[in-house]
Amino acid sequence: MTPSGAVTTAYISFGSNLGDRHATLAAAYKALTIGPAIRPLRASRLYETAPVGGPGGQGRFLNTVLAIETDLEPHALFARCMAVERQFRRERKIRWDARTLDLDVLLYGDDVIRTADLEIPHPRMHLRRFVLVPLADIAAEAIHPVLGESVKDLLARLAVEPGDVYPIADTWT
Repeated sequence: MTPSGAVTTAYISFGSNLGDRHATLAAAYKALTIGPAIRPLRASRLYETAPVGGPGGQGRFLNTVLAIETDLEPHALFARCMAVERQFRRERKIRWDARTLDLDVLLYGDDVIRTADLEIPHPRMHLRRFVLVPLADIAAEAIHPVLGESVKDLLARLAVEPGDVYPIADTWT
């Protein structure tokens, strides 16, 4: 629980580019939000996106962002995300390689956390259209607590590459 027992709004990104991507994301949503500690608020549209970094030849990703309320402290929320990734057989052999499931805590209230195992806000979120586009669907006015800028302003500065991010479904859960 958070130190004060307070409820915090957080944003989690979901991504998959192996197997039945849509089914994986829907099942991961259910696995993450089971029980009272994580309550879903809003989900972005589902986007198909080009892979960024990592080995060549990867398939396209499905990406989305979920807004939640939680009374878990940030490290406990991160641990829960990692447990769900393991449930879906996420392997970490090569950085940015293809994966069945990727869950990232993007924002946790207006907290800034820098530890060996966790960085919030996510350290590269402001550089990634595949994160900012779905996040803007549900929290365009959210402020990046380090950069002091809104999600929509951060997104407006990123170049649009042909075919990098496009919506494929209004709902995915």
